[in-house]
Amino acid sequence: MNDLNMKEGAAGKFKPFLDVVLNNYKDKLHSIHITGSALTEDFNPDTSDINSILVLNKMDLKFLEDFAPLGKKFGKKKISSPLIMTQEYILSSLDVFPVEFLTIKTLHKTVFGEDIFSDLEIKRADLRHQCERELKVRLIGLRQGYLTSAGNRKFLSDLFISSFSGYIPLFRGIIVLFDKPAARENEKVLSTLQEVSGVNTGVFRTVLKAKKDKTKLSIEVLNSIFEDYYKAIEKLGDITDEIVII
Repeated sequence: MNDLNMKEGAAGKFKPFLDVVLNNYKDKLHSIHITGSALTEDFNPDTSDINSILVLNKMDLKFLEDFAPLGKKFGKKKISSPLIMTQEYILSSLDVFPVEFLTIKTLHKTVFGEDIFSDLEIKRADLRHQCERELKVRLIGLRQGYLTSAGNRKFLSDLFISSFSGYIPLFRGIIVLFDKPAARENEKVLSTLQEVSGVNTGVFRTVLKAKKDKTKLSIEVLNSIFEDYYKAIEKLGDITDEIVII
């Protein structure tokens, strides 16, 4: 029985990790949370990592030293190294990492302790600032990456496909800036983003499908993707810049 409310194939992998953590470190923990695709239809048992967050009662470097060796054992089972935080760190970092905490707030399941994430207050001004900044940074990365690739197919494929998951949190942030609920699944994020912004997200769907199907795209297709991809990100940056926070 899946008592962790995770997608099929994820709960069985995570349960041994959870048991080790609780059996050995329970007194140091405020709470444990699962986050990411393991809670959505985007989860692929063969390729997706399972992500989690451990919230400590206080930061404990000895705990980190003792805990670190578990990474090698569970990493082979697609259990990513958990994010380690404290309550104080979370509450003092909302203005610095609003996009990341929005994603956690939208997509988490508390499996031990208190749910500290559901009631987080993320300020729209902070969210707009980070979205604008990161979209502009990514435009620079796209330009420089395209030049550096010198027509290398694998390099371009990594530039668009391997890094695509990093755009989804930004897209969620933009959706929230338009006063819409942040979607959970990737496809819903893209459809809602197009609806609220008017930007055609077809190129992102192409990249998402290629990532999911592990498709090897030709250099001609990748060159075509670059132009549409760049224009879409540029337009989203302009739109985000023009949003007025009242």
